[in-house]
Amino acid sequence: KTYIVHMKHRHDSTVHPTHRDWYTATLDSSPDSLLYAYTAAYNGFAATLDPQQAHALRASHSVLAVYEDTRYTLHTTRTPEFLGLQAHSAFWQDLHQASHDVVIGVLDTGVWPESQSFDDSQMPQIPTRWRGNCESAPDFDPSLCNNKLIGARSFSKGYRMASSNARKTRDPATPRDLDGHGTHTASTAAGSAVANATLLGYATGTARGMAPQARVAAYKDGVDVLSLSLGGSSSVPYYFDTIAIGAFAALERGIFVACSAGNTGPRGGSVANVAPWIMTVGAGTLDRDFPAYATLGNGKRFAGVSLYSGEGMGDEQVGLVYFSDRSNSSGSICMPGSLDAESVRGKVVICDRGLNSRVEKGAVVRDAGGVGMILANTAASGEGLVADSHLVAAVAVGESAGDEIREYASLDPNPTAVLSFGGTVLNVRPSPVVAAFSSRGPNGVTAQILKPDVIGPGVNILAGWSGAVGPSGTEDSRKTNFNIMSGTSMSCPHISGLAALLKAAHPDWSPSAIKSALMTTAYTNDNTESPIRDAKGEETISTPWAYGAGHVNPQKALSPGLVYEASTQDYIAFLCSLNYTLDHLRLVVKDPDANCSKKFADPAELNYPSFSLVFGSNKLLRYTRTLTNVGEPGSVYDLVLSVPSTVHVTVNPRRLQFRQLGESQTYTVTFLSNRTLNDSVTSDFGTIMWTNQLHQVRTPLAFTWTYF
Repeated sequence: KTYIVHMKHRHDSTVHPTHRDWYTATLDSSPDSLLYAYTAAYNGFAATLDPQQAHALRASHSVLAVYEDTRYTLHTTRTPEFLGLQAHSAFWQDLHQASHDVVIGVLDTGVWPESQSFDDSQMPQIPTRWRGNCESAPDFDPSLCNNKLIGARSFSKGYRMASSNARKTRDPATPRDLDGHGTHTASTAAGSAVANATLLGYATGTARGMAPQARVAAYKDGVDVLSLSLGGSSSVPYYFDTIAIGAFAALERGIFVACSAGNTGPRGGSVANVAPWIMTVGAGTLDRDFPAYATLGNGKRFAGVSLYSGEGMGDEQVGLVYFSDRSNSSGSICMPGSLDAESVRGKVVICDRGLNSRVEKGAVVRDAGGVGMILANTAASGEGLVADSHLVAAVAVGESAGDEIREYASLDPNPTAVLSFGGTVLNVRPSPVVAAFSSRGPNGVTAQILKPDVIGPGVNILAGWSGAVGPSGTEDSRKTNFNIMSGTSMSCPHISGLAALLKAAHPDWSPSAIKSALMTTAYTNDNTESPIRDAKGEETISTPWAYGAGHVNPQKALSPGLVYEASTQDYIAFLCSLNYTLDHLRLVVKDPDANCSKKFADPAELNYPSFSLVFGSNKLLRYTRTLTNVGEPGSVYDLVLSVPSTVHVTVNPRRLQFRQLGESQTYTVTFLSNRTLNDSVTSDFGTIMWTNQLHQVRTPLAFTWTYF
């Protein structure tokens, strides 16, 4: 197995001239077992060890911790316009030019350098501060990097050691993207403008990233922004969370880190990447859709979505079949080998969503002789729909439509259906809607930190694609330069790209200031001026557990007025409030002198742009926040308070006055629970907003009761 070995901070340079020599001497095994040596985020190494060797290392006085390497899960033509980033606006053109010197690092499955999204014809020379490189591999020549894609490296030894021999052969150590995911995320964040981009005729337009003039590096050296569309457990302590540890090291170097929230929603408490120094991003819909329809023999017509690009079915109804009552229970979800060809041939098959991939279900139907598929959501996915480039005529429908269609197929003696496809539709209302798959709070590690932080576009996003794989992610012989994908993996690079724009506009802003600007200017009403809805159920109103502070608003984030700042020492005080030991602290913080001389009494004392209030036996909570003026000198802000009846909230003072830029003012909030033991509510929400004629600085409140 592969293990991460976290060493104590100093080594004896008189005995071992380099860290790598020190680590090799520490290992009671072949030097070849050492995979990587680490010196940036912490001192340590990755190595292949047997359990006995790992146990022996844990007992060493030089070692802080030893833990198994973690395998993480991977978690656009319209989005710039949807976010208000008009390409021809003089203001945005100036800002894009300023972003030439901003570098975005993408930790993902690699990159397809030939993609038009990485064209460098409009890019000046690489910034002199760049100290990374473009590595060589059998299928990746360093000359493939350019003034746009300025670095690419592969750190896959641990993954390859944990994989099967077949996978090691199929997935060589290379920066080249053989999956498509990394190319998609990198081009979403900073792809160059590409005219007439499309996936098989869908979503045609000019594809460009959020910061199309920023540089892309498919890893980390000398970057300003890091984008990580991957994650693991939602409840691992920060000192065992390698993403949190690496992100803390980035924070210390002034690097903004955005991570995807995860795709295990709508289950509560499922959000991942919850460290407060990380920008945690959930997913919402665009105002663009790809409608498709299932018309039944009883005349009922149900709307869904699809990216199917083959020939349509025409107008003639064909047989409809659903395998819920068959002895082979896997037939209802269309697992490979589960469908009876005699019953399926020439018919449309209803496949319940879940377990195997959505596109694979259609391939199973096709291989059994079916001519179409209705992919029907169950309660697990609610009304959330994801469009796929299916290999057979297919329409995805929500839970309520799926229930009606299943009932019709089960009760009608001769059920029939026909499928039709509506292309691309813009200006869809309502939007945004929180995606059903987007992972939710509360925060499973620190309940006093609200997560996710924001949502961004993450459903049916068009971006660059790898030439190594087809668009469906299965054995798909089709090739395309762009693909449409959904997930918090897609929303995360939108925020990374926006952070690059903010960094270009405000080079002196810290990572916490950028995060604050994106959070306090986010909106919570959709394009119908109604509260943002949640795709987990029809007409369900969403909450901060799903969208955090709200949906990002780039134009307002450029000028937030006030920001919540937090220093490295503040985050250390936060960690100390969790009653971590000194060894726990040093697993996260590389500084050997870090200690808990400054310690918050409560994690909620961190100067965070949101409040997550946890009422236990104590009905009274009081916290202080500090705002820094980044707007105009002589600014005055007045309080606007919106709170539920379950909590009495007082804020002092109710007016903040700032004489000059950079000045900070503090306010104190007292929360008194009014909830009685007879109340059924276990969570509630509100907002604190500081406002003047130019700015609205909005801070969400989430209340949780842990006593009953």
